[in-house]
Amino acid sequence: MTKIQKHFRLTRRLDEQLLERISDVHAIYGIQQIQVAPSLDGLTVVYDATRLRPAEVESALASAGIPVEVPVP
Repeated sequence: MTKIQKHFRLTRRLDEQLLERISDVHAIYGIQQIQVAPSLDGLTVVYDATRLRPAEVESALASAGIPVEVPVP
């Protein structure tokens, strides 16, 4: 297993509905952990790179209704 961390920025304020959606994404095979940034404006997703590609992680978040964008370095 190869663990990868990918950072995302939330495009809308964190609320109760988004927290529920984030918790639902934990059920997706290959996603190990989702951590909300202390500033509440971003997420860090830890996933198994042997199971998922970065685009699939982003797609899973979008499918769950979590509005994110990948920050530009």
